[in-house]
Amino acid sequence: GGYASGPTLKTAGMMGVPTLIQEQNSYAGVTNKLLAQKAKVICVAYDGMEKFFPADKIIMTGNPVRQNLTKDMPSKEEALRSFNLQPGKKTILIVGGSLGARTINNTLTAGLATIKENTDVQFIWQTGKYYYPQVKEAVKAAGALPNLYVTDFIKDMAADLVISRAGAGSISEFCLLHKPVILVPSPNVAEDHQTKNALALVNKQAAIYVKDSEAETTLMDVALSTVNDEQKLKELTENIAKLALPDSARIIAQEVIKLAEVKS
Repeated sequence: GGYASGPTLKTAGMMGVPTLIQEQNSYAGVTNKLLAQKAKVICVAYDGMEKFFPADKIIMTGNPVRQNLTKDMPSKEEALRSFNLQPGKKTILIVGGSLGARTINNTLTAGLATIKENTDVQFIWQTGKYYYPQVKEAVKAAGALPNLYVTDFIKDMAADLVISRAGAGSISEFCLLHKPVILVPSPNVAEDHQTKNALALVNKQAAIYVKDSEAETTLMDVALSTVNDEQKLKELTENIAKLALPDSARIIAQEVIKLAEVKS
């Protein structure tokens, strides 16, 4: 992540304009490592970023998330009822992102029989717009699945367990919401930074990691065993809550204002 493009920020630094960059991931990208030489302040969301940046420039701020994430959200019970699901049952939310995650969607499509068999667990499957039509067809062909709700987009995380890619923004939201999560990092990103994001949580017992290449054979089993393990859910909830960094947007904005005041 970064709030300015490489050439723009480099030029600003050469002209003496104070600059701030934000690295969203646990593994710094090439561009931000280069820009760090000119930046005055580097806002980060993970521990140990001094291996990429000068320690005296680093401020731990976290990543900005949706402003209404922890406000004006319906209760879990209300949200589940709106999906025609039962508030008393364990619920797994599968998040594919705005376009969807192919491996995750393929895994769920192949696992429709397993979903049908496990009627004591409910599933909310956010497919993303790209995969929604074909998923709807597959679900229709599978027959009645009263414990499954399929949608192309979702904003409420009404679930006991989440399955997701390991993008920095998503992880920040899970931390703020104290959500137990199984992370399936996308392998198709620069420097495999999603795997590094996932492992930063796994190393603190704050998330479960399933490798993309192993998801289709293991993900459903891991999800079902985890959602039915009260002790594991409690451990994941407590540990991910410790990583939450609220108010990130305001703190970063304050740092920008400080730089501007020094310049003026």
